[in-house]
Amino acid sequence: MKVIALVLLLVAPATALLPDLLEKLWPEQEDGVFDGVAKIPYKDLLNDNSYIDPFLLQSMKKYGFFYVVDVPEYSAALEHDYMKQFYDLDEDVKDELAIRRHNPANKNAYRGYCPGLDDVENTLQYKNLYNIGPHETRGASVESENVLEKLRYDCQEPNVWPETGNCTFDKGFKETFQAGFEIRRNIGRAFIRSIARAMNYPNLPALFAEDEFSAMGLRKYPIRKKINSNMYSDFDGTLLRELEHIDSTVTVLSTFNNAGLEILYKNQYRTVPVTGENSFIVNIGKLVDDLIDNKVPAVRHRVAEVDFDRYSITYFLGPQFDADISRSMTGKLTDAGQKYTIFGEWIKDYLGAIELFYY
Repeated sequence: MKVIALVLLLVAPATALLPDLLEKLWPEQEDGVFDGVAKIPYKDLLNDNSYIDPFLLQSMKKYGFFYVVDVPEYSAALEHDYMKQFYDLDEDVKDELAIRRHNPANKNAYRGYCPGLDDVENTLQYKNLYNIGPHETRGASVESENVLEKLRYDCQEPNVWPETGNCTFDKGFKETFQAGFEIRRNIGRAFIRSIARAMNYPNLPALFAEDEFSAMGLRKYPIRKKINSNMYSDFDGTLLRELEHIDSTVTVLSTFNNAGLEILYKNQYRTVPVTGENSFIVNIGKLVDDLIDNKVPAVRHRVAEVDFDRYSITYFLGPQFDADISRSMTGKLTDAGQKYTIFGEWIKDYLGAIELFYY
């Protein structure tokens, strides 16, 4: 801690040297396991203020995540309200936005509404999802027999937005979540830049220069009325709402102060505390962890069962389509590199191995 404080004094801008700065970036440890997780101000992260780098890196190494706070012109309450309004729409209205697997009459394969599975009482993964991506338009179709070239085109699928006849809702929903997407993408890219500076990996940000298949999912986990054996953790028997898992890429998460998120820390699942309404949780997945030589853990996490409709937003930032994921920043063969060279090859198999509903 003393070393990090010295670094701060050397590199922090004069305006940042306020009495409460250390408390904000690195709160004093109290009784909570995660009280020491770094809280990084949004503007300092986006402005590439290097004084945050050691705090962010140490938080990631020790806990596997950090918070982004003080996000200007952002309202989690507004997003939450629009999500509730959307999921309260009639099913036939939402069906107009459903992905092709659920409504064959629609053209959208990835972006749009993914209703829950039919066996709503028995599956652990029962949730509804509305998927938003970075594209609003797409160029002419690709005439090619090459699978990757077709996928490159598919990855640019434009978003679909509600057209309910209520112009106020339609306009507000679209503008709110377009802005929310940009905020989260900014966080993901700025995080990559910070990690690159802290680890002296100057080539890392170039892998994320484009984000053809980044995705933001508006998730609703409806109340469950039945319990069966596949809803319990194999790790400790806890009743779960979301399976224990490790992500793949960079994750920016909004929980809207909902309880339930737990992270595996020192071989025990611990509750992740909320930090205020307008904040985000950031962690990385296995693919990114390998790219940075496994110097930061990809944390295993889950959501414990709750007795209310639970809403959250997950944003995933992956490498660009042509990014070389076969080697780490120091040239070591990655796990993905045993089979793939570029991210596009990996995403092809990833999408083929899971239902998009889970993405």
